[in-house]
Amino acid sequence: MLNLNGITVRLGGRTILDRASAALPPGSRVGLIGRNGAGKSTMVRVIAGMLEPDEGSADMPRGAKIGYIAQEAPSGEKTPFETVLEADVERAKLMALVETDIDPDTMGDAYERLIAIDAYTAPARASRILLGLGFDDDMQNRPLDSFSGGWKMRVALAALLFSQPDLLLLDEPSNHLDLEAVMWLEDFLRDYRATIVVVSHERDFLNNVVDHILHLQGGKVTLYAGGYDSFEKQRAERMAQLAAAKANQETQRAKLQDYIARNSARASTAKQAQSRIKLLSKMQPIAELANDPSLTFDFPDPSELRPPLITLDLADVGYNETPILKRLNLRIDPDDRIALLGRNGNGKTTLARLLAAQLAPMAGTMNASGKMNVGYFTQYQVEELDTDDTPLEHMTRTMKGATPAAVRAQLGRFGFSGDKATTKVGKLSGGERARLALAIITRDAPHLLILDEPTNHLDVDAREALVQALNGYKGAVILVSHDRHMVELTADRLVLVADGAAKEFDGSLDDYIAMILSGDDTPKADKPKKKDKAAAAAAREAEKVARAAAKEAEAEMARLEKERTAVDRAMFDPSTAEPKLAKLSMSELMKLRAELTEKLDAAEARWMEATESLEREAA
Repeated sequence: MLNLNGITVRLGGRTILDRASAALPPGSRVGLIGRNGAGKSTMVRVIAGMLEPDEGSADMPRGAKIGYIAQEAPSGEKTPFETVLEADVERAKLMALVETDIDPDTMGDAYERLIAIDAYTAPARASRILLGLGFDDDMQNRPLDSFSGGWKMRVALAALLFSQPDLLLLDEPSNHLDLEAVMWLEDFLRDYRATIVVVSHERDFLNNVVDHILHLQGGKVTLYAGGYDSFEKQRAERMAQLAAAKANQETQRAKLQDYIARNSARASTAKQAQSRIKLLSKMQPIAELANDPSLTFDFPDPSELRPPLITLDLADVGYNETPILKRLNLRIDPDDRIALLGRNGNGKTTLARLLAAQLAPMAGTMNASGKMNVGYFTQYQVEELDTDDTPLEHMTRTMKGATPAAVRAQLGRFGFSGDKATTKVGKLSGGERARLALAIITRDAPHLLILDEPTNHLDVDAREALVQALNGYKGAVILVSHDRHMVELTADRLVLVADGAAKEFDGSLDDYIAMILSGDDTPKADKPKKKDKAAAAAAREAEKVARAAAKEAEAEMARLEKERTAVDRAMFDPSTAEPKLAKLSMSELMKLRAELTEKLDAAEARWMEATESLEREAA
């Protein structure tokens, strides 16, 4: 169990956490949520032991291992595979020990512990985690320094998951992931058998992973049972109760004030009036769940243009004379809402840059309306904002020749009015910086908005406000996002970017998710609608072969499991060992066990492949 006991943290004279207390059940999966700047990352750092609170404590059972991703991504010449394996420090030490130590007792203890922690299957487990996060076999064995910062953070996440801590702390783990990797992570976390605390602003992720919500507001925390949807329902009920209690308190306060005003001057009732003054002074105000008036997105409406805005005709696009996407055929009209799907690295950003005219076609043609303005949002724009400038200075610089009133009006559309417009960017939250970047790219009322992961720094409420603003916007939208909620409520066309092409996806987002989870990369539109007689016969033959393969693999798994059990018995009770195993040394037995485990994993993989083939044929 994790106990938060009256945690108070003050930073720069401001109270971030104010006697925050909660008891998290053992083995629970908790979503830590709250508005940007509420103190979620501060709370996680306190729990991880990286920040000493001014008051209170975060208590875990003695000896519990806490896992938290460091802020700096791993780097160097080591590969992702090597980096992940080294994350299990105990395994690495024991493996080094058995290679160098010659003391039989020490080596025996080391071997016993290696078996207990399942050390010899660790390479396969590390590879599976990396594969789930998007690293194929080639990528797993490339130097870390050959990857971008986002991919390095995936390696850090993989290492943390591999280390299997008793308390897993995750702060926005999906920020560097694509939709496919997010879905894999959800499956992994659902099966994780220890306590998890995850900071996330994605309602689908929270609904699919957590069983409790820890809501941080005003420095206090409140624990709710259930996922995000359940939390919202409970919070709405609590807001209604607070509103009723506040109204009742105001009625009481008015009555007390009226009594005091009428009776303070009269000698006969002065004592009663005085007691009511004391009662009034001790009456604590009931806090309202405040709405942030600066939570605003208001995209200016563009002028009308005739369709199409853009047409691609057999266009190739890429870098350094190497095309990433080929033979692109795509039409974008003024009222389109398009979401680009596909794994990171498949070319979604490349296509977005082509449509934003940042890249030119290498072959084929791209025709765009000459009067079209494009607003292109990327995370780089957020990161490149000058922290010493104010929003007003940024906008004045980008809206050259505009009147001060026009500059202020554009800032006001995105919540930067009053003092917010003159606050240094360095003091703004990540969500506020994202709003400023959106204000800058939409200053010319673009006809086409291209948004590449616009939600990474936005909390749940801000994401909802952005969805509403996009649905009210009168221009075209192209969206790259791993936030399913945003894609579902915003996009009415899906384009799958994969295998060097970008094609319309014939189905809903649910169909795409089902396709990914099934391991089938063939879009529904590319599948044959009906099977002819020859195809049906081939399917029956394939089913027969798959069934035989499954049966054979199952029998081999049983045989190998029996042999491995015999090896285990020989290692721990030599007197009962089979004659051929009794002759082997401890080192030879360990090697034999590792070989059997590897064969068992391979047989299990063949069995899984055969059963999945049977399921596909049945479908």
